[in-house]
Amino acid sequence: MAHFEGRKKEVIAIIGGGISGLLACKYCISKGFDPIVFESESSIGGVWTKTIGSTKLQTPKPVYQFSDFPWPDSVTQVFPDQQMVLEYIESYARHFDLFTHIHFNSKVLSLNFEDSSISGDGEWNLWGGKGKWNVTVQDTRTISPQIQIYQVDFVVVCVGRFSQVPNMPEFPQNKGPEAFEGEVIHSMDYSKMDSSTATNFVKGKQVAVVGFQKSGMDIAMECSTVNGVERPCTVLIRTPHWNLPDYFPWGLNLGYLFLNRFSELMVHKPGEGFLQSLLATILSPLRWAFSKYIGSYIKHKHQLAKHGMVPEHSFLNELSSCSVSLVPEGFYERVEEGSIKLIKKVESFGFSKEGIVLEGHATEPIKSDLVILATGFNGLDYLKHIFQSKKYQEFIAGSDDSAAAPLYRECIHPRIPQLAIIGFSESISNLHTSEIRCRWLGELLDGKFMLPSIKVMEKDIAEWDKYKKRYSYRKYYRRSCIGALHIWYNDQLCKDMGWNPKRKKGLWAEWFEPYGPMDYIG
Repeated sequence: MAHFEGRKKEVIAIIGGGISGLLACKYCISKGFDPIVFESESSIGGVWTKTIGSTKLQTPKPVYQFSDFPWPDSVTQVFPDQQMVLEYIESYARHFDLFTHIHFNSKVLSLNFEDSSISGDGEWNLWGGKGKWNVTVQDTRTISPQIQIYQVDFVVVCVGRFSQVPNMPEFPQNKGPEAFEGEVIHSMDYSKMDSSTATNFVKGKQVAVVGFQKSGMDIAMECSTVNGVERPCTVLIRTPHWNLPDYFPWGLNLGYLFLNRFSELMVHKPGEGFLQSLLATILSPLRWAFSKYIGSYIKHKHQLAKHGMVPEHSFLNELSSCSVSLVPEGFYERVEEGSIKLIKKVESFGFSKEGIVLEGHATEPIKSDLVILATGFNGLDYLKHIFQSKKYQEFIAGSDDSAAAPLYRECIHPRIPQLAIIGFSESISNLHTSEIRCRWLGELLDGKFMLPSIKVMEKDIAEWDKYKKRYSYRKYYRRSCIGALHIWYNDQLCKDMGWNPKRKKGLWAEWFEPYGPMDYIG
């Protein structure tokens, strides 16, 4: 067993001042610790500080809020925009006096663990031993960046999946961006621009966007607004997705179909017993029907068949991969009018002098002045290389046939001592999930419960990996999504902390009402 003594003089370092970093800071403070937060930028907010101007919250406001700090009454929108979300996060940090713990413009270059107390059988005592983390931090405010090494007892890594390292496609030989006369940027670079700069940047240009998840759709909408049908924005799509028009399919709240306890009875769960497994099998036709119900609504609203955009996988696969997005209002109307053009089933592409060449397509190049790669981020690469130890890098990378960053309770790697990773694994509402993880971590640091043995933790990780492979769509299982089982997951954290996992009042509410942040108050 790994046990924390709850020694409040221990030094805790938190890497990242986004949602997860702020929550980790807040709950460490609540347990009497005095954490240090290292934030590489000059402000808090993580992905919300530099994002596309038209971006809005992807989940309804009641699902995306702090349990002890509700949205102010002045915010009436169901899906607040980027500026509103950022102001809400900043208000939270001020309210709980978190700014005093944050070192801004402090980029963590590496983590190195020394003097480990690992015993011969591989067990480790996280607090009882002599192990220390050396955190190498660069002050980015000076012309000659200053390097400082902090020695701490515990590290909480909160860099997230969508930061730091853009995911760049691999191009055929001699067909990379260097062959193109125009400009190629990643969506990360576009999102750093303010609204007027972004408008001027795309104005009058033939723009092509590669990618069809949230950033790709938002950028395409902005380009079509600026350039209209005269210079339509071309969107290259490899995989169509079940992107939602809203959260009320045929008038029924989506939460009553997929975000309550009853809906989770239909899914085979990690660590389930025989009766639970049998029930999930019996209810599988109902699970299929729910998924079809949502799919039929999306197909109808967006006329997906007409546009050749019907996905091959189910809506449950989409939800279980945490790849569901809200379609920007009016997106398919822009497709109809011709200011957005969709190019489907693009497996690979390269560049020519004039623009994009689709591999395996006998077509002319897509003539472009500007190509924006909305191809996501390689957060795993950043997370892996923050460790100096090659061994720890391999632990974090996982194997080719397992989810990336295999973590117990999606927080702790069994073989990396005195460290937690919060916010890398995804859910339907990352704020809500990060909060309960940070509360769990706070109780663990305070010595309120014990971690099981490495063997038990690794067995649990394997069970969750099996679930992710079963329900996620193709390669997306490596995103470590717990979206379709967020109540089951929260139940396990609650049991660890000694809480009652049943948070509702009344049998009907417990089984059929959606669960959200406010169910975990107190």
